[in-house]
Amino acid sequence: MKEAQRQDEIFDVVNDQDEVIGQRTRGEVHRLGLKHRAVHVLVFNRRGELFLQKRSLKKDTFPGAWDSSASGHLDTGEDYDACAVRELREEIGLTATRAPERLFKFDARAETGLEFVWVYRLEAEGPFQLHPEEIESGEWFAPEKITSWMAERPDDFASALLLIWKRLDLSNAKG
Repeated sequence: MKEAQRQDEIFDVVNDQDEVIGQRTRGEVHRLGLKHRAVHVLVFNRRGELFLQKRSLKKDTFPGAWDSSASGHLDTGEDYDACAVRELREEIGLTATRAPERLFKFDARAETGLEFVWVYRLEAEGPFQLHPEEIESGEWFAPEKITSWMAERPDDFASALLLIWKRLDLSNAKG
């Protein structure tokens, strides 16, 4: 099982075109505000509900906030699809035989923590095995509930999920 928030793990640093220009530690990337890469995976069930994770209080960003079903940084040399598969396995114990469906990509910006982010969609029913160092809890929510909750209490959510939710076309997300 992976250890959460290792400040010495190595990330690829990228330029404005999402091309690798070097490597730095997690701590340096975040402290210096360098552009890097991440994925977010949205797991829906047959009823169209979305599984959200409540981030561990040990996380260095957005501790205790609600976030995508699984998300994380790309390891050095890793591609987006491989990272999506790895994060599903590591964070919620879901083994995917191939990369989930790609929905859209965000360029690096403040709301994503200067991460280029590919957003994926997958259908699965659970139950999931949550990584205790990464995730405090998880729960299924109807999209309408998420939308109204975000309008009433946006601070309950990680900023990247707010951005993703605004962009998400739920008619496509449900399959």
